[in-house]
Amino acid sequence: MNKGQRGNAYGFKVSSLNKIGDTKSSIDKNITLLHYLITILEKKYPKVVLFHEDLQNVPEAAKVHMTELEKDVNNMRTGLKNVESELDFQKNRPQESGDKFVSVVSQFITVASFSFSDVEDSLQEAKELFTKAVQHFGEDPTRMQPDEFFGIFDQFLQSFAEAKQENENIRRRKEEEERRARMEAQLKEQRERERKARKAEEDGEFDDLVSALRSGEVFDKDLSKMKRNRKRVNTQTTESSRERPITKLNF
Repeated sequence: MNKGQRGNAYGFKVSSLNKIGDTKSSIDKNITLLHYLITILEKKYPKVVLFHEDLQNVPEAAKVHMTELEKDVNNMRTGLKNVESELDFQKNRPQESGDKFVSVVSQFITVASFSFSDVEDSLQEAKELFTKAVQHFGEDPTRMQPDEFFGIFDQFLQSFAEAKQENENIRRRKEEEERRARMEAQLKEQRERERKARKAEEDGEFDDLVSALRSGEVFDKDLSKMKRNRKRVNTQTTESSRERPITKLNF
């Protein structure tokens, strides 16, 4: 801001406040300068993030248009004067029996005049406070209405809340992705251990077989097995011969 030929800036316009949310990251277009600002504030200045608590009346103030408000007050003043004129007219007329117009309206004028005086004082105070607020931010109060001035802050508050929620959603998605990555890594590691265990078992059996082949032990086992099988077959044959019936032939 203070560099280059157009430097030496004293600050920025209030209207530039919402441009923070329009300045997007060159890496991720969904991330803006406002997202980054909120991240920094939450880490280093967490109390500043709660500034919206001091601006709870801004949305209502953004609905106020000073010119229209002054017109409404002037209309009230004109209406009150018309009632006073009508009251003076009725006072100069002969009063009919039971007519309470003068007494009732007189009482109304008295109360309404005090109330309207309070309204005028409140309006004047509001105009003075608004002028001070606008000047405090370096703006011209004659060129900016309350709805425009407070509307800027109202929009910023909404953008701030949305960006803050988006940051929270991003953080949750990142945590979920990291959790899934850890689970997948653990599962992969477990499968690798099981694979190595099976391979070690298979390698052990193969080594035992090779060792048996080299020592000749496997042949001894096969020969013994062959003898046992042959003996079993002979035994079964003998038993079958004993049980076979003998048929006598008569000539």
